[in-house]
Amino acid sequence: MPLDTDDLKTNEIFLETVVISKNEKGVIVSYTFSIHRVVDRQMVGFCQFNDVGDTRNLYLRGNIGYGIEEQYRGNHYAGKACFLLFDLARSHDMEYLYITCDPDNYASRKTCEYVGGILENIADVPTDNSLYLEEGSKQKCIYRVNF
Repeated sequence: MPLDTDDLKTNEIFLETVVISKNEKGVIVSYTFSIHRVVDRQMVGFCQFNDVGDTRNLYLRGNIGYGIEEQYRGNHYAGKACFLLFDLARSHDMEYLYITCDPDNYASRKTCEYVGGILENIADVPTDNSLYLEEGSKQKCIYRVNF
């Protein structure tokens, strides 16, 4: 059963649920949200919380993903959304999660550090992995966030 996500907000942003995905057993596996400014309800980006409760299979891909529209970058909206997702992760009894990015994605690296992520590894992506085949990622910075 999905947890209440109506309280994922601050005085600056709120997350609006777009999709809650479940596996064949009905267990939640991911949440997708749009990120909105409180002041004018303008959508500024999106965020995802993937593989809820599982960190083993997400080492290269990460448990959290985000994207901010270009005109709204530089306001820490991705980081502020991550903090809200951390609350959701804790409510799913998670003690840590991973956020990953390509080594040359300096904005995302800054976000990972802003939210308290510790760089655990810069890992080579296997050539048969979908991150390599479909996205062209040859390496991933692996940040671990402990709660």
